[in-house]
Amino acid sequence: MKKYKFNTMQRGWFIGDFSPSVFKTKKFEVGYLSHKKNEKWETHYHKKSIEYNLLVKGKMKVNGKIINKGEIFVFKEGEVCSPVFLKNCEIVVVKVPSLPKDKFVVKKK
Repeated sequence: MKKYKFNTMQRGWFIGDFSPSVFKTKKFEVGYLSHKKNEKWETHYHKKSIEYNLLVKGKMKVNGKIINKGEIFVFKEGEVCSPVFLKNCEIVVVKVPSLPKDKFVVKKK
């Protein structure tokens, strides 16, 4: 058995085609992400990846829709994500495939 320290992972991402990683694969990414209430997060999209999200804790608004604890929300390729963290949030994210550079920030005009 191997053990890893979660706090040594980059921003909560621990499986995927990046380092550090507990399992390096190009097929998918897994992260456990924490966001503070009112944290500013970039509006963004992925050109080639689908993102599956489970809100484990908290409450947020994404693209104008309220997401509550226990709900799953999915972003297809090219779909813009504009989150607002209404409470402290913890999210499990699976991104398919693992393409670390497939994140594009939407510039505000």
